[in-house]
Amino acid sequence: MSSLYGIIGYPLSHSFSPAYFKKKFADQLIDAVYEPFPLTGIDQFAPLLAAHPQLAGLNVTIPYKESVIPCLDEIDPVVSEIGAVNCISIMNGRTIGFNTDVVGFELSLIPLLQPQHTDALVLGTGGSSKAVAYVLKQLGISFRFVSRTTKDGCLSYNGLDAGIINAHKLIINTTPLGMYPAVDGMPPIPFDAIGQQHLLYDLIYNPDETRFLQQGMMNGAAIKNGFEMLQLQAEAAWDIWARTSLNETPE
Repeated sequence: MSSLYGIIGYPLSHSFSPAYFKKKFADQLIDAVYEPFPLTGIDQFAPLLAAHPQLAGLNVTIPYKESVIPCLDEIDPVVSEIGAVNCISIMNGRTIGFNTDVVGFELSLIPLLQPQHTDALVLGTGGSSKAVAYVLKQLGISFRFVSRTTKDGCLSYNGLDAGIINAHKLIINTTPLGMYPAVDGMPPIPFDAIGQQHLLYDLIYNPDETRFLQQGMMNGAAIKNGFEMLQLQAEAAWDIWARTSLNETPE
């Protein structure tokens, strides 16, 4: 019987993973199937596992990166620190949560960093923002979260001004604002303060250039979308699943 892999989240019409893994399995002659599992609530997670005992691994996307954690048997130490899961390995019915967003983000960000990128603004406070924050800490980059409200020490969008933007030359969008199909959306930051020393990184990969990135590019900033990060985290997830299938402990 073919191994079964998939992705949980809602909605999943935008998801890159099914096409990516189906092509990977076909190209590498891997006897496996990858399916989307759109769950309208995390309470559907346990019934999903029961209905598909052949499941060997799952990707996790919005909105379940945090809420899935209590449903798992075990979590990786990185997940314990971050508080978000985007990859689950399943072996003999036992579920283990990992975060491969950290791998994808770090490896795609490092080549772009310049000496002025010592301070960052992280737009959004969801599961993806936690992986971003973890990587920034590892790289020694100071950062502030930006949210709609000034909760837990976050800056608010209304409180952003030219001085704050100028002091943070790295700006990372972890929100879904601007993601297909709502492509007109973008984080409400003062783009007039963006300049050539800035790097704007958007975790969104569809469309290729969000309005956030377009506005940055118009002001001379370097830009990066989330496609490479997505590819890198997908490969890191497959590495975990492949090791699990060989009964090895993922590092």
